[in-house]
Amino acid sequence: MIAAPVASAGALDVERIRADFPLLARRVHGKPLIYLDNANTSQKPASVIEAVDHFYRRTNANVARAVHALGDEATSAFEASRDKLARFINAPSRDEVIFTSGTTQAINLVAYSYALPRLQAGDTILVTQMEHHANIVPWQLVGARTGAKLKVAPITESGELIVERFIELLTPEVKLAAVTHVSNVLGTINPVAQLARECRKRGIPLLVDGSQAAPHLRIDVRALGCDFYALTGHKLFAPTGTGMLWARRAHLDAMPPFFGGGEMIREVRFEGTTFADPPHKFEAGTPNIAGFVGFGAALDYIESIGFERMAAREHELLLHATTAMRSIPGLRIIGEARDKAPVIAFLIDGVHAHDLATLLDHEGIAVRSGHHCAHPLMQFFGVAATLRVSLAFYNTHAEIDAFVAAVQRVRKLLA
Repeated sequence: MIAAPVASAGALDVERIRADFPLLARRVHGKPLIYLDNANTSQKPASVIEAVDHFYRRTNANVARAVHALGDEATSAFEASRDKLARFINAPSRDEVIFTSGTTQAINLVAYSYALPRLQAGDTILVTQMEHHANIVPWQLVGARTGAKLKVAPITESGELIVERFIELLTPEVKLAAVTHVSNVLGTINPVAQLARECRKRGIPLLVDGSQAAPHLRIDVRALGCDFYALTGHKLFAPTGTGMLWARRAHLDAMPPFFGGGEMIREVRFEGTTFADPPHKFEAGTPNIAGFVGFGAALDYIESIGFERMAAREHELLLHATTAMRSIPGLRIIGEARDKAPVIAFLIDGVHAHDLATLLDHEGIAVRSGHHCAHPLMQFFGVAATLRVSLAFYNTHAEIDAFVAAVQRVRKLLA
């Protein structure tokens, strides 16, 4: 049984909220769009689109490099988003918030700036069976250069981390642990605070991939107790090419820069360079300024709706979808953890995932099919691909019912 979230402070006016998202009014193949691929990327409210448009129409200038009015306005808007993001994750300091292009860059930053200088042959990095490729491949790349190896914590057939085994695997040769907060395939919510406590007891830093968690869970890095937290803007109703790495200040001070160039320096001489303090030490070059202004607008939008209300709505949708999908003959849900975000991976006996997704698209229904950048997880379940329904607070019960009816029709065609 899926655990219930904290009670909300009132129901959402979903029809009014849907009007905030222009793309939801589209028709696809002549049918009203039913967008159920939110774990891939979320749709953007008009306020975010307008913030990006306003920046380019009224403010466009580079940040931190000019004393003219436009430069000052651009810098203020850009840095205001850092303040908002610091509050969003309850960071101890805004200077611990590093802007990145997304979770992938954030994890690579830790891999090359933190892990690479410290790892050596015989060391290991502990990950879990359910990780996205972005939380596997960077560690393999630095391992190939240092001799360090991956160690993998197992999961159950229901898609839950075996916490006891994770803890047992925190042996002295583990120099870093890296776990997903929410599985992008299974929706499983991992007990990050508990894992962080066990890592701290052993002096092992913990990195958390929060890409799928940030849209659905209140993130409090102080309460979680991790060392690094990465998230992506485009899954959080913000523009693509935006993201964040939060890290403890002691780590940031000790880490060398990953990229070199303008803006991340205090002074450059041919004999050597003195670097700026965090966060700017890790933000070389011209950033995606308009994107981060839009990110700030996305965080404003979330706060205007109320995060707890959003989460309660999504839990309702998850329960409704799970119950309705179980009524489909031959349908197998992959991963049924007790604590889940609104993500459901599934297969139908005798039907290829890509075929079903293609036919659903002709019904105007967008779902994801494939390996979801999680090959090892597919191998664990013995499948090549799955379909995935991923919900957001702007989805409706009627959309879920239409999806289930379409699956029933398509299943008969493909049987």
